This record gives sequence, structure tokens and C-alpha cells, in this order.
Amino acid sequence: MAKKKENILVIVESPAKSKTIKKILGSSYDIEASYGHIRDFPPKVLGFDVQHDFKPTFEVIPEKKAVVKKLNELAKKADKVYLASDPDREGEAIAWHVRQVIDVPDDKVFRIEFNEITPKAVTYAVEHSRQIDMQRVKAQQTRQILDRLVGYKISPVLWEKMRNYHLSAGRVQSVALKMICDREEEIKAFTPVEYWTISADLLKDKSKFTAELSKYKNEKTDIKNEDEANKIVQYLKEKDREFQVSKISTRNTQRKPTAPFITSTLQRAASSKLGYGVSKTMQIAQKLYEGIDIGTDGPVGLITYMRTDSVRISDDAQAAAKDFITETYGDKYYPKTPNNYVKKSKNVQDAHEAIRPSYVDKTPESIKSYLTNEQYQLYKLIWSKFVASQMESASVKNTTVDIEAGDCLFKAGVSKITFDGYLKVYNEDEEEKEITSKIPDLKEGDSLKLKEVLPKQHFTSPPPRFTEASLVKALEEHGIGRPSTYAPIISKIQQKNYVEKIDKALAPTMLGMTLCKQLVEYFKDIMNYKFTATMETKLDDIAENKLQWNEVLKEFYTPFIDTVASAKQNMGKVLIESDTICPNCGSKMVVRTSRFGTQFLGCSRYPECKTMLPLNSDGQPVVQNQETDEKCEKCSSSMIQKTGPYGPYLECTNPECKHRKRIIKSTGVKCPKCAKGEIVFKKSKYGKVFFGCSEYPDCDFVSWYEPVNEKCPECGSILVKKITKKSKKLACSNKDCKFSKDMEEE
Repeated sequence: MAKKKENILVIVESPAKSKTIKKILGSSYDIEASYGHIRDFPPKVLGFDVQHDFKPTFEVIPEKKAVVKKLNELAKKADKVYLASDPDREGEAIAWHVRQVIDVPDDKVFRIEFNEITPKAVTYAVEHSRQIDMQRVKAQQTRQILDRLVGYKISPVLWEKMRNYHLSAGRVQSVALKMICDREEEIKAFTPVEYWTISADLLKDKSKFTAELSKYKNEKTDIKNEDEANKIVQYLKEKDREFQVSKISTRNTQRKPTAPFITSTLQRAASSKLGYGVSKTMQIAQKLYEGIDIGTDGPVGLITYMRTDSVRISDDAQAAAKDFITETYGDKYYPKTPNNYVKKSKNVQDAHEAIRPSYVDKTPESIKSYLTNEQYQLYKLIWSKFVASQMESASVKNTTVDIEAGDCLFKAGVSKITFDGYLKVYNEDEEEKEITSKIPDLKEGDSLKLKEVLPKQHFTSPPPRFTEASLVKALEEHGIGRPSTYAPIISKIQQKNYVEKIDKALAPTMLGMTLCKQLVEYFKDIMNYKFTATMETKLDDIAENKLQWNEVLKEFYTPFIDTVASAKQNMGKVLIESDTICPNCGSKMVVRTSRFGTQFLGCSRYPECKTMLPLNSDGQPVVQNQETDEKCEKCSSSMIQKTGPYGPYLECTNPECKHRKRIIKSTGVKCPKCAKGEIVFKKSKYGKVFFGCSEYPDCDFVSWYEPVNEKCPECGSILVKKITKKSKKLACSNKDCKFSKDMEEE
């Protein structure tokens, strides 16, 4: 008798995975999604019993009741049920919650996990199914309980002491806020220090090159002011001053590739190279992992799991990379021994792999037509980094020239790549130049002619504000958070208006600074970097069965509750006072937050005085009813400047007219498309600044970059400013023209 065909149900987190897994496992498998978590603590209560070893209580999320009903119906019909949520603690917890709500015997339910959605990985997972790892589940629940405790116990204290600010505290995001506030205090306290550098333009025959002053009177140069600089300049300009090559040294070095991406390094690279925020990067990566339809191949998972802190790669992936590199680039591009990487930090989840392409032979260009531009750019970044990590080192020849001029020693250097190695595929710094400066053929003893001495004043710079990417790096270095938590942490502090983005950098708002100050004063442990990192280590130890989860909670609970009680008793009422005086009653104005999360100034005597003033992007009050020289174009009355939710505008003072018009800021550049209008500053509905023609809708010229009154010398198109952290350039607005040049310092 033929064996009855089994009916197997696979439950995943996301419906996006379903098609990819269905294609791999075939028609006998039903694939259904739980759509993330299906249960949570009951709302508005703690959700766990402190008196009974923190026993948690979970309820089906109301919106998920229909999902649970469907999963139960399918599970009862199935011969086997595989729980295939993500391969991390969060995924393990989701699998456990699903197991709790499906009414089937234990011997029918199995847990499977895979780091990539490929036939080999999924098939192997099915063949090596296991039971749910309750230690991972307990570690995730412990994190959930800790976060609930902090939020539910501290937030009411803040609501009472800091009314009208819609505040809440989070165990990890509060520490991230402290990092940003600490950096802001460093910036404010920073005192710039003046220093000078001196370079010399030198000639060898007709070839000019530049050398930098390295030593003066056998001491390393430390020129503190203009007088010291001028003294050296005059010395160098003396008539009998000779410049002579005293030494030429050459050194060959190897530049080794670095490890494939982990979550934090991917987020940083996507920020610096692509301009993507942390959340956006993870959203795109999630889609690449779950599967993209690539034509006749159908849905294909293109990358491995993107929440990982391991740099390990599998033997199969390493072998596939070797074949691809040798076939595509040649044997010399593959190292004699394979490149293996080890992340030295503690608590790396090495069961995972680094982020890499699932199929190295699916090059970015070969599947470009099936991807959105953002998916293509991120996939190309991941693919290139992985392939480069398995390639031979680059060889670099470094030449240093010492030039003596009396008591002065100048140095000039050049680096030349003699073998590109992994740089053929991926360069950490795209703007790095192969040749740092052009140097003519020189020999020791050559005499050089001085063309010009160039003294330059500098000032030391304060530490920069964190970007999303650099904040992730700082969190990782302190051992705070884990790959799955970086994006939610950063999103939360921005959503709560504790932090805002200014020129892509994270700056604390007045609300954020005030909140941080109160938390640091009254909740020292919660805001302590080391304390938070230690708690992360304890969560890892729970997952590895080295610690009991409820013992960790007991150790935390008692001193924490005492701290909350002390704060409730000792924290005074807190208002964020501004320097602005109420224009109507003369009282101090205080910062308040609307129910929509926007900040404004309100009179401290509210409700007796209901005066309000809007704040601009720098947190400064906007002057209302400001007189102008403008006349109303409808009735010729004078107009005053006001500020509304969409920015400044002019309003007629005639109460019967009240005509309004926007204030438009012009770049002063004529529109290159219609030659009638001017290019003006505009804002998208998401608040992003762009540039468009003042004649819109008659002319639809737009640019994300600010244009200047200068044309491209190669194609005649208008030039635009392209400013990044690493460079300031004027570039051609014509996408097909590659012309660019450095911007002159203003």
C-alpha cells in the first residue's frame, strides 16, 4: 500500500517569506504567517506576578485573534507543524507563543531555524528539527519584563513631575539618549585651540609638488599662532635658503580586506555610502532576506539573516566564494589560505553567520532589473563586501621624501597600488585617492626651487554629534543593546521628540536634555552605561543556561523599586524654562509639547495666560507679527510676518482683507530649464528640503542639491553643491556627466 502523503504546516513570521519557502518545500507544505508576535502582556498592567517568581501572563493581541484562529484550524489538519520564525531570541519567543495557542499534541510540533532561505538551508533545517529552546525564550521574556518594569514604574513619576510633556522612560533608549546628551555637553564645553601648518610648493625642473613641514629645529612642529608661523615663513624665504632632497624611503605594505558585514557595520556602511538611516537599512535588508521574485527563478532569498553580530561564514559559502573569485578575476585574486575572521567582543552569537549573499553567483548586475534601486544598492554593498572579504590583500608601495631647508624638514609622500586585490571589488573609502600627491622623479641630493610658502590657520574641532550609524557603533562598543534592538532604540528616541535630526546628525531637544538630567539624577543605575551592558551580559547568560532568569529579576527588582520610591518623593516639579518672556504678561515662557508631539513655548501662568509661541528647527521662538516693508498686492495695506505649521508667511494687516502669501527663499540662480523663474528652496510633505523653479507648475525643474551660478565646463549644465561628511564638491547636475571639483572654502 502506498504511503499516505503527509500534510505539513510551516508557520513563519512574515508572509513575505511564504512564497520563497513554498517554492523550496513544495506543494505538500502549507506556509502560513503569524505576522510577528501574536501574544503580549495585558495592556495597562505589569503583566507578571512579582510575588510568584515574576510569572508572566500573556494575552492574544486583539488584532491577532483571527490569525490565531486560522493557525489553529490549519494545525489541527496537519500531520506536522514546523515553527520557522527568525533564528534569534525574538524568533524563538514568537515560536513559543505560537506553540501555546495551537491546540495540537507536542509530538506534532517542531522548531526549525535557518540563517538563509536557500534549498540547502531550509531542507537541512527540516531534517534537523528540534524542540523550542526555552532558555532563549526565558532570556527574551526577561528582557521584556525588565523593559516593562522600567517603563511602567518610571514613566508615572515623570508624568507627575513633568506634566504636559508626554514622557516615558525606556531601559535602553534612555541610555542612548544619555549618550547623545553627553556628547552635546562636550560640544558646548569645547574650547577651540588655534594651530598652524606650513606647506611649500616646490619645483623640480618644471614639475611642481607640495611638501608639508614636519620638523623645525629637530622638534615636531607645534605652531600655536600666526607670529610663530610668520617667523618660520620668513626664515624659509631667505635668499640663500636651499631646499634639498635628503632621503627617499620606500616601503611596501599589504592592505588586508575586512570581515563581511554584521548588523552594526552594515548600518554604518549604508549610512556613509548610501545615506540610508538605520531603520531604512533594516527594512530593505529584511526584504532581501525574505525573498525577491527574480523572474523565472521565482522568489529567492538573496541574503542571510541580517540581525547578527557574528563574522563567521559557512564552509559552503567560503567554497562558493573561492570558485567565483578564481573564475571571475583569476587565481591571483584568491589568497593562499582562506580568509577567516573572528569577532573578539564577548557574547557573539556565533551560531549565526555574517551578512552575506545567499548565492554569490547572483551578482548585483545580473538581478538589477528585478530590484528597486534601494534594494539593488544595498544588495550590491552586501555582495561586494562579502566577495572582497574572501579576496587577496592589496599591495601598496609607499614612498616618502625628506626635504631639508636649513632648520626645517619637509616631507612629501605618495602611495601607489601595485596590486589591487580586494580593492577590485570593494573599497572601504570610495573617495580615497590612489595617489595622495604627485611627486616628480627625485633622487637624494636633488636641489629644489621654492615657489611658494603656504601657512594655514586651523582650529581644533569639537567631537561631532552622533549620526544614527555612529550611535550604533557607540552602543556596540559599550555592549548596550543587540543587533535586533539598534533600529528600534534609535527610532523610539526620535518618535518621542527627545532627539531630532539636524543635518543628518542627532541632537537632543530641550525636552530630551531636561528628561536626561532628571533620569541621571534620580535613576543613576538605569542611566549607567556599565550597568546596562552588564544586564545585556546577564541576558546572554540566561540564554546559555548560566543564570536563572527569575534570580536576575529578583536581584534587579528590590533596589530598583527603592530608587523609584525615592525619586517620587524627592523629584520636584519640572518645567523646561526658556529665556523668552511672555509678550502679554511678562512671565517666563516654558517649553510644552502638543498632543501631536511638536514643541512650542507656552506661558508659565497658563491657564490664566494662554499665550503660545512656535519654535523653529533650532529650538528658538519664532517672532510673530513682525513688521515688514511689504505691501499687500490686493489692498496695498502693510503686511506682517507670521509663522504657521508650513513655515513663515506674510499676512495683510487689513482685517477686511487678511490676504496671505508664502515667503519664498531664493537661491539667486536662474532656472536652467525655463530661463524665466529662479530656483527657490522648497519642502516636501515629509519636511525634506529640495530646490525647484519659482514658475511651477509651468516649469517642473527640481533638484535635491542646491544649484550655484556656475556651469559645467564639460557639458554646460548647471553645477550643484554635493556636501558629505568627507567632502564638499561642486558637481554637474547632468546625471550622464561625471564632472566634479572641490568647493572653495568660504
